[in-house]
Amino acid sequence: MGLWDKIKSELVDVIEWLDPGTSTLVYRFERHANEIKYGAKLVVREGQQAVFINEGEIADVFRPGTYTLTTQNLPLLTTLKGWKYGFQSPFKAEVYFLSTRRFNNLKWGTPGPCMMRDQDFGVVRVTAFGIYSIQIKDPVKFIREITGTDGYFTTDDITANLKGKIGTRIKEVMPELRVPVIDLEGKVGQLGEMLADRLRDEFLAYGLELNEIQVQDLGLPREVEEAIDKGGAMRAIGNMQAYAQYEAAGAIRDAAKNPGGVAGAGMGVGIGFGMGNMMAQAFQPGQGPPAQAPPMAAPPPLPPVPVYHVALGGQQAGPFDMASLRQLAAEGRLLRETLVWNQGLAGWTPAGQVAELAALFAQTPPPMPPPLG
Repeated sequence: MGLWDKIKSELVDVIEWLDPGTSTLVYRFERHANEIKYGAKLVVREGQQAVFINEGEIADVFRPGTYTLTTQNLPLLTTLKGWKYGFQSPFKAEVYFLSTRRFNNLKWGTPGPCMMRDQDFGVVRVTAFGIYSIQIKDPVKFIREITGTDGYFTTDDITANLKGKIGTRIKEVMPELRVPVIDLEGKVGQLGEMLADRLRDEFLAYGLELNEIQVQDLGLPREVEEAIDKGGAMRAIGNMQAYAQYEAAGAIRDAAKNPGGVAGAGMGVGIGFGMGNMMAQAFQPGQGPPAQAPPMAAPPPLPPVPVYHVALGGQQAGPFDMASLRQLAAEGRLLRETLVWNQGLAGWTPAGQVAELAALFAQTPPPMPPPLG
């Protein structure tokens, strides 16, 4: 085999792209030295378009179908190459395949909260999230504006830019509805339509068609959500007597679960019935709230703790409370004849003669008698 035959055998005869993934927008067909054989087959499948580029300049665009590459179906490239009478040798050109199918379920969200004025809650921070779908409408414009010479381009390479556009426009559209924030959830369909109208031309400038955009969720600050929940609960209560009965029933149910057993459950039932009757009476039609019960009398002050002064070693010591006196008696320092005094005594009195202290000497032996002479 000669050198030319070897080179000819290595040249590409069929140019096609089988997309193995689900996110590829642009794929550059790779081959040695970008050489394409005269008469090679170009296969463009449904959902694809092929673009030929010569030395950075876009030439011919092929829609779905099978083509034999000759000067007849490469008019722009033939003009660029200056082939007046056709050609028989391989030529160089870059072939880009673009997926024109619809790419669904692309996510978007506001990059930060939108500040809205609300008549009920004042200034409120609102966030929004959703999905959108796109497809390549103009392959030539998409290559010029977005991909350039990038040989592999996916949705991940452009979604950050597109999400930013959507997040910016939603901040303009939400206030334009002029509805309270609690009514925004019911306007998500209208929000999606307004967004699509606002963004359609911006996407077309990239060669993309914005097929659909959905607003799926709106976020409010926790404080606003709690206020909405409380307001809904109060409106749902309506009949206060029915609410009191409901609360009493709940108390009975909880009492029945008391780990104290039957006695605890019975007591809980009694309390529940009593509370239910009291609340039902309190909210009888035509009656106001129950009269306030009189305050309970304060308990009397605790009696004073008795304390005594003690004559120890010829000196006055104290005062001592009963615990300290008991300790002195146990140590033998407080005897029956030891003089003591407090405010209840007329004067210094032997401890053994004070009824309140007599118990301290019940188990204390008397003093030793003097030794016999």
